Amino acid sequence: MLHDGHHEIAGQLSKAVYAFPDCPPSNRLQHVVQLGLRAEPDREVQVQLVDSVAPGTGIDLEFDTDVQTLAPEAAHYETCYVTSHKAPCRVAAWSKDGQLVATGSDDASIKILDVERMLAKSATNMPESQHNVDSHPVIRTLYDHIEDVTALDFHPSLPLLASGSKDFTIKFFDFSKSGVKRAFRSLQEAEEISCLNFHPGGNFLLVGTQHPTLRLYDVTTLQCYVSSNPKDQHTGPVRAVTYSPNASIYASASQDGSIKIWDGISNRCVNTLEKAHSGTDVCSVQFSRNSKYLLSSGKDCLVKLWEVSTSRVLITYTGASSDKQVHETRAVFNHSEDYVFFPDEKTTSLCCWDSRNAERNKLLSLGHNNIVRCIVHSPTGPGFMTCSDDFRARFWYYRPSSD
Repeated sequence: MLHDGHHEIAGQLSKAVYAFPDCPPSNRLQHVVQLGLRAEPDREVQVQLVDSVAPGTGIDLEFDTDVQTLAPEAAHYETCYVTSHKAPCRVAAWSKDGQLVATGSDDASIKILDVERMLAKSATNMPESQHNVDSHPVIRTLYDHIEDVTALDFHPSLPLLASGSKDFTIKFFDFSKSGVKRAFRSLQEAEEISCLNFHPGGNFLLVGTQHPTLRLYDVTTLQCYVSSNPKDQHTGPVRAVTYSPNASIYASASQDGSIKIWDGISNRCVNTLEKAHSGTDVCSVQFSRNSKYLLSSGKDCLVKLWEVSTSRVLITYTGASSDKQVHETRAVFNHSEDYVFFPDEKTTSLCCWDSRNAERNKLLSLGHNNIVRCIVHSPTGPGFMTCSDDFRARFWYYRPSSD
């Protein structure tokens, strides 16, 4: 709590439980759990999860001077698993604990994959026919939409997946039940869904559609809220929405070329970044872990790092392509926020920059036979998923050398 900014509460709690001296951020407990899992007798394959992110880490340009990172750059990742849909695959999302990843397709289906099973399967090189149901990486296949799946997000604490579609609906799936195929709850919208994101507490859901008005739903009552001031809204379709990790604000990006920052309590727009990407569509927004910075990408083929408090562009990551983008994609931080990843539409390779100085690293060929429409990185470890118009989703992971 101390390292997340809750100093007074942390001080009171440490006095109550006699937690002296103060404990620095640590991922030791996670490593202990992983060691225990590997030691279980019924596990035929030992999976090595490396370089998991520790709480309190991430980019902070106020204090970062000469940071030495142990996180791998993009060129060191390798494909560990490939899953196929029956139509272009254009959206994916990670669970907050990094254990599951979901993919959505224009064939109206959704797959939920288990990360540990994907790693185990790639480690054994066992033929598909020899894998039983209990070890198959795809743990759920969901069918309840009738049009393209366009948005996915996991609930931060419950076994719940929200999805949006061109069929104007938002579906809620309880994937804790092995036989689940259909949603247990549904919302009908007036326009095609383009993006959605859960509040960090899980009580609310931000929804963007082809309509300029941003929606906020109460997950329990399904009541819809919008800003009381119509001038707060975008003037074009909403392309991306995301809450800051501390939930004090959220951001939206639009085809109108702007990024808007909203107050997380009043639901009012507090700032608008006009022509954030030279007037082209803004395709993605992502907050840094400390909520100080916002990473954005646009159809101008640029990725930018904004300081939220001043609305200034601190860093521009260039060199992805000389032409304007035709299709939407997104830029993401890696799990430690040491690197920025961005798919190059022209070459179907992955650009990688040092997040702090914009130094461009070696490209990674993504192995897709068509445009990469989506990339999502694990929040906890060195793994990411790419989705492409070649109908495939590829899971990438960094395995340390045995030398």
